Amino acid sequence: MLVLRPADVQETTVAWKLAMENTETPTALIFSRQNITDLPSKTDRYTEALQTAKGGYVVECDGHADVILLASGSEVSTLVEGAALLRNDGVKVRIVSVPSEGLFRKQSKEYQDSVIIPGKKTFGLTAGLPVTLLGLVGSNGKIWGLESFGFSAPYKVLDEKLGFTGKNVYEQVKAIL
Repeated sequence: MLVLRPADVQETTVAWKLAMENTETPTALIFSRQNITDLPSKTDRYTEALQTAKGGYVVECDGHADVILLASGSEVSTLVEGAALLRNDGVKVRIVSVPSEGLFRKQSKEYQDSVIIPGKKTFGLTAGLPVTLLGLVGSNGKIWGLESFGFSAPYKVLDEKLGFTGKNVYEQVKAIL
């Protein structure tokens, strides 16, 4: 099964295209219920989002980053917020969007290692179970996720109560550096 969890409208456009082209397996497109800000871009965001076809790619990078921040879906925007706070403290970050771990795992080891640098401190953010990012974050990092489900409230209230904020990303990352 091809599973795609896009982070913004441009990734969604590419994910839809991938779904329409996929004739081998069922496709699951997993969308957020809230409005999501487009990810930052230095050039053309759609051109950058074409990398969704690789399953995971670098959205932003401050040269030799101190930490890798990775997520899929709406959580990538939360990483961008947290990255701004980290940069204010002089922390260099690499933000990685992984809309499809399955597609990412089909890429060469060299490509995977160029996106998620082995041995680098890594922080993963997921509105799902933390174990879902364990294969990407590994043992040299930390994952913030949910251990239970079923909460009901406006998403902004839930994000604040459950720690899906830029401030919490900042605090969690500072704790591992």
